[in-house]
Order: sequence, then C-alpha cells, then structure tokens
Amino acid sequence: MTHALAKEFTYQIGWRSRGRHAGRHASVQRGLGMDFVGHAPLISYPDPRRIDLRLTLRDPAEQVFVRIFNQRSATPIYVVCDLSGSMGFSGEHHKLQIAAEITASAAYSASRVNDPFTFIGFDQQVREDWMSHPSTRLQGAYQMAERLRDYQPPQVGGDGLAQVVPYLSRERALIFLVSDFHMPLPVLEEALVGMQRHHVVPMVLWDAAEYRKLPEFGVTHITDSETGERRTVFLRGDMHARIQAAFAERRAALSALLMRYDLPPFFMEDGFKPDALTEYFYQFVAA
Repeated sequence: MTHALAKEFTYQIGWRSRGRHAGRHASVQRGLGMDFVGHAPLISYPDPRRIDLRLTLRDPAEQVFVRIFNQRSATPIYVVCDLSGSMGFSGEHHKLQIAAEITASAAYSASRVNDPFTFIGFDQQVREDWMSHPSTRLQGAYQMAERLRDYQPPQVGGDGLAQVVPYLSRERALIFLVSDFHMPLPVLEEALVGMQRHHVVPMVLWDAAEYRKLPEFGVTHITDSETGERRTVFLRGDMHARIQAAFAERRAALSALLMRYDLPPFFMEDGFKPDALTEYFYQFVAA
C-alpha cells in the first residue's frame, strides 16, 4: 500500500541485528538463512539438513558436523519528530509537511524489508498523543503523516527530546531524528548520550526563508528559532548580516556536536529527496 506522501529510499545498518523476527539485515540469530558462520557437531545443533558430508568423512573422531548459518532479521525503525513551535514555520517549504513526507516514506521503506516502524513526537515533553506502536502495517503511519501535515504546533520549545530515550527499544534501532534542531545544544547532547546504543540519522529541516532570503532592508516577519513565535521587525543591513552570521555559527556548532558522536547531519533546505537520503546511507553507513 502506497501513499501520496510516501517516497521509497534505501537504508542500511552497520551492525548485525539481534532481532528474532525474519527480515533482510545481517543478524546474530541462528536460523535458516544463507550467512555461513561455521561448523558444529550435530549433537549441538541437531539439524540433519545442514550436515556437511565432506567434513564429517574427514573427521578422525567420526563426529557428524553440520553447517551453521545466521538468519536475516528485522531491525526497529523510528521517526522521532520535533513538534515544537519552530517546526510550524512555512517559507519556501512547510517544515511539518516535509516531516510528514519523511514519516510516510520511512514507514513505507521499512515495510518493504519487514522492519517494524514507530513514530514518537515531542515538544517540551514527549507527546503520548503523537506516538505509535511498532508495526509493519502502514495505515497507522500514514494517518500520523496526515496529522503532521495539518498540525499547528504551540509556541513551545523542543526540550522534551531527552525524554524520548526511555520510549526506545532495548534492541539497537535506526532512528530518524527529524527536527530543525533549534533546541538548546545541551538538551540535544543529553539526548544523544542517551541514544548512543542506537544509530541516529539527524535530519535537519532548515528553510532559506528563515535567514538566507530575508530582505536586507525593510519591515519583515521573523520567527523565534526555538519557540516559533513570530515577530515583526525592521531589518537594516547590519541586522541582516547578524542573522546570516548567527545561522552560520549555529550550523557549525550543530555539525561539530553531531560529529563528536559520529552522526553526520542530513541538511534539507529544498524539501525531502529520497535519492539523497539513499546516497547518505551509502556514503556514511557501512552495511
């Protein structure tokens, strides 16, 4: 089942899954897969279908040996989405519209490889009315994406990110962290420390209309970078330059923090492009 917002991309994980359910990722679980990992006596793994006749005939102790294989397993996939006030910004693009596309696309892409998908939303706290249960079924994720597209967030910050950690699985997961990352950097770092057992893909939603395409002179509306509150200001050349410098400084600080945890940011200013995300995984995530 596809949806107008869903755009398939290909992702990879750089570890062996511990998932017990069948999927398409390399796994540590023994099973009927094709990933050969060694031999064992038949008495230890009583599966006559896997008997290795050549090794058995050569064994001086006349033991019967079987080949051991790992199955391919599923891995949990999450979209953790910022619902703070700044995510309501609409300029060249609407941030929550892009978040909706990412949500539908991640759910659809996960379903194609039998990975369970979960959505968790947060603003100044974890929003339990914006949470879904892990599932390979798409209807719930698509409904969440439709809600996102029409959502008008309150003018609050995104400090609830660090509270997301207890809601994540014990099993290592792939997390798409969708945000404009305007929350205080100490809050972000606290969350990253708590998520270290998982692999986080920071999906940074910025918009050129927030800073690059502001007029150099005249009355305009600007949005508070944390709460989303809109203010009317009179821009002069020096103020315009300060805004550009502040965003450049923020980008450098954000990138430096994420790279300390080996998490290259995926910046989006021109909408969501699934092929670019696929390329991100080929470049930065070793399968």
